[in-house]
Amino acid sequence: MPLGRSYVLNRFDFRSPQTGEAEVRYLDADFRVLRAGAFVRCAVTGVPIPLEELKYWSVEHQEAYAGPEAVAQRLYPDRVKPQS
Repeated sequence: MPLGRSYVLNRFDFRSPQTGEAEVRYLDADFRVLRAGAFVRCAVTGVPIPLEELKYWSVEHQEAYAGPEAVAQRLYPDRVKPQS
């Protein structure tokens, strides 16, 4: 990579298996991988989410969620009862 230039990956740029946690920029209809990795962590539960399975995120909060329950818990905590 030439000095002075930065490159941004998207979910289709992976040609070899990655490991570790990725750094991601969440966009309206997609996301961009800033630092290669295999997964991101759910902002609510902390569970790893493989990039190929990532479906829920917040552009405003720049964080990922494991599923719709985690989205509701994060964005509407007063409306959702924590699961026990």
